[in-house]
Amino acid sequence: MLCPTAGSTISGKSVTKSTFITGGERTALGKTAFVNIPGDLKYTKSHEWVRVEGDVAVIGITDHAQSEMGDVVFVDLPEVGRHLSAEEGFGTVESVKTVSDVYAPFAGEVVETNGSLGAQSELVNSDPYGEGWLVKVKLDDASGLDGLLSAEGYAASLND
Repeated sequence: MLCPTAGSTISGKSVTKSTFITGGERTALGKTAFVNIPGDLKYTKSHEWVRVEGDVAVIGITDHAQSEMGDVVFVDLPEVGRHLSAEEGFGTVESVKTVSDVYAPFAGEVVETNGSLGAQSELVNSDPYGEGWLVKVKLDDASGLDGLLSAEGYAASLND
């Protein structure tokens, strides 16, 4: 469902008018889980999000991914200047429960990494779509974005 109340919060996360919220699924603790899926981003089935800013794309992991992982304790990111191939693993996110690879949704060159995550890896949990971003990648070709999912498509993939 689309959240109609901009400026409100759900589970401590701010909501914009373009935020797509999915949930209603009962967790093992008997609580209802909701997932924040902003409508202005693109997504992968492997739980990365993409925000396009001209010829550069910002990549991070989704609210669903960080929620499933638990508290993030370490993030390993590539060097600036590294060229990524589409679907290449380029880093890892380590939590108290697991270590997960992060994949490049398209080919391009890493132009910036989020230096704040070295000392504050918990930003991936507290603000996955904002200060918890991972890398900025200059796109080789904008057509690499064609296979990404919309917010609605990503939400549907969570129910598959």
